[in-house]
Amino acid sequence: MLDFMEHVQTAFYQASHWDVDNSYGTLNATARALLDFQTPRGLRLQISSLAAPNFATSYTLGSVGVVDGSVSYLYSSLPLTREFRTSNLDLHHVIRGYRHVQELRRPDEDWWWEIWHGGKRIDRRDTLLYGRIFLPQSTLEALYLRRLSPTRQLKVTAVSDSSLKNGGTILALLQGDFGKYSTEYMYSTDSGLLGFRGLYNFGPDPRVAPTVSVHDVGERAHGRFSAGAELYYGVLNKSGGISTGLRFTTLPNHAGFPYTMTLTLNPLMGNLSSTYSVKAGSNLALCSRLDFNFYSYESDLQFGCELWRRRNHGDVEWAIKKLRPDWKRPSAARDDDVSGILKARVDNKWRIGVLWEGRIKELLFTVGASLDLKKREQIFRAVGIELQYSS
Repeated sequence: MLDFMEHVQTAFYQASHWDVDNSYGTLNATARALLDFQTPRGLRLQISSLAAPNFATSYTLGSVGVVDGSVSYLYSSLPLTREFRTSNLDLHHVIRGYRHVQELRRPDEDWWWEIWHGGKRIDRRDTLLYGRIFLPQSTLEALYLRRLSPTRQLKVTAVSDSSLKNGGTILALLQGDFGKYSTEYMYSTDSGLLGFRGLYNFGPDPRVAPTVSVHDVGERAHGRFSAGAELYYGVLNKSGGISTGLRFTTLPNHAGFPYTMTLTLNPLMGNLSSTYSVKAGSNLALCSRLDFNFYSYESDLQFGCELWRRRNHGDVEWAIKKLRPDWKRPSAARDDDVSGILKARVDNKWRIGVLWEGRIKELLFTVGASLDLKKREQIFRAVGIELQYSS
């Protein structure tokens, strides 16, 4: 589940018309949401507030062996109007689940952002500032996010920690979203890392207005094929890397069940990964991932699922009925009456992860556990619960 500040940042992306899915970095977002979810450790409580449409605060207290916590503040020059109170927010905004990739959006024209008054331009670019300090270790992290134009944004993250080399690190990303394709230039002070990412979407170009006819409406594409690559090089340690990936995903106008397939390859390391995710019903999603290294011939296989729970149903009733696909209802439609989600994963080494996320009255909760069935002396690797309240 997203914490409060992550939720605010996603709201900023939406309000500023930034498509987070049109990026090489989110190529495997669906599989990661279904298979790579983090199970909590110990007890953690978070209390947050959007004091004004432009300002948010959050306080976290945890207990994993020792008592720790954090204090964070966020400022957005763009007023955020999404509902953030835990009693009223849409759970789909804070729970990572199957990602329905939307139609590509035509980027705004530059002049749409211009605001003139008395013959002078008075518009400013939207900016988000975020800072967080962890106690008692006094680690500090910060984020600077600025929309430079309708197609570009600058993202700078920094971490200050005495345990890191040179006392901290800074990562700068110059991101571009042009609808048909996206780019990302990266620089990190860690090893002087330089990098580039790119993603290209095959099919219609959203920047070009199509000639619409009755025949064209019936022949609209129901899926999208995307291809991308990543290249990076460390100036200080003289080492680099490269990866490439493919994705096919159905679009909201697809009549059948939504699904996503990806294939990624890192030729230098010899890693090959393929995933298949399917929304088998309005409440059920399934995912599988196969990782293979063609140098060592080692492989890993994972399976995962998520099951949404609706309100006003008994535990036994929803567990049985929601396993049956509801074909009468569009699979990609938003469900307003959900109260929680159950996630589970297992791999070929019998490592299991279980997560239950939802809302009780005024609180969001996350309960989870990770198990290793091959270690009989200590099957439970981690057990925890997290509680969130925001106003």
